[in-house]
Amino acid sequence: MRPDEQQFLAANLTHWDEVAPIHAASAFYDVAGFRVRPDSLKPIEVAEAGEVRGKTLLHLQYHFGMDSISWARRGAQVTGVDFSPVAIDQARTLAREVGTAVRFVCSSVDDLPRHLEGLFDIVFTSYGVLSWLPDKQRWARTAAHFLKPGGTFYIVEFHPFAAIFDSGPDGEAMRIAYRYFPDGEPQVFEGLGTYTDREALLKHNRTYEFPFTVGEVLTSLAEAGLRIEFLHEFPHSTYQFLPFTHQTGPDEVRLLQHAGSVPPLFSIKATKPV
Repeated sequence: MRPDEQQFLAANLTHWDEVAPIHAASAFYDVAGFRVRPDSLKPIEVAEAGEVRGKTLLHLQYHFGMDSISWARRGAQVTGVDFSPVAIDQARTLAREVGTAVRFVCSSVDDLPRHLEGLFDIVFTSYGVLSWLPDKQRWARTAAHFLKPGGTFYIVEFHPFAAIFDSGPDGEAMRIAYRYFPDGEPQVFEGLGTYTDREALLKHNRTYEFPFTVGEVLTSLAEAGLRIEFLHEFPHSTYQFLPFTHQTGPDEVRLLQHAGSVPPLFSIKATKPV
C-alpha cells in the first residue's frame, strides 16, 4: 500500500468514527423501528444472494451491523467486518438489544487475513462500499481468500456510472461532475455533512473516495479465481443516494430525468471453483 493511501484511509476512518453515531440516531436508518422488526435487507439481495440458513456468511464493511444482524436472523452464522471501532461497539450493542448472535471483527478489508481465520459459504457486501477501497484487486483477493470451494460471493452496489452525475444549480438537472475512470488518485469531498444529514457540522468532513468501473470489479473478481455467475444492472436504486431521484415505490428510487437511461444499481454473483 502506498504511504498516501494510508493517509487517505486514516482520514476516512476518522470520518466514519464520527458519523457512525449520527447514522445510528438518524431517521434514515430508523434503529428504533429495526429493534421492533430486525430486518434491514432489501428484496434484491434477499432474492439474488439465495438461501443463507445454516450457512456461514462473512459480511464485509457492514457499518454498524443492521444487515449483518438481519442475515443472522434469517439463519446464517454471520461474521461482520468493519474498520471503525465506534461502529463495532454500536453493532455489538444493537445485536444484544435484538437478541441475535453475530461475531464482529474490527479490521480493514486489506488487513482482514491477518485478523480472521476460517472459510465461509458466502461473502457478502453491499451499497456504497467499493468507492472507499483504493485497490479493487486486493479487495477481490480478500473475498476469494475467505470463500470455501463452491462458496458464493455476492455484491449489490451503487452503479459507478450513475455516480459521475450531480445536480445542477436548480437541484434537479443532471450534470456530469465526477470522473468514471480511475486515474490512481482519489476524489476529495469536503463540507458535505453526511448522507443522513447534509447539514451536519463535522469535525472530520474531508473524505477520499476511489473511482472504479464495473469492468474493473468484474476483472478483479475473475483474476482472484472466482467464476462470474451474473452481472445485473438495474434502472432503479433501493436508496435515494443521488439528489435528483425520487421514491417510486417500496425500496425503489428512480431518476427524475432520463429514467431508464442510467443504471443506478448493479449486482454481481460469483462462485469459487471446487
